[in-house]
Amino acid sequence: MKILIVEDEKKFRETICESLRLEKFVVEEATDYRKALEKINDYNYDCIVLDIMLPGGSGLQILE
Repeated sequence: MKILIVEDEKKFRETICESLRLEKFVVEEATDYRKALEKINDYNYDCIVLDIMLPGGSGLQILE
């Protein structure tokens, strides 16, 4: 399963990613609105864990 973590808080993002990788998931990261959109447009994910408040835009806009 390939998961995208969209979170701007470094420590929180690292904890989530590390935990998922220990469970053998393939995990990618995005730290802001623009990077999240780029990754979503370029790759297919089985799951996206999305922060609502991001630098450069809203996670809610990404959901639309």
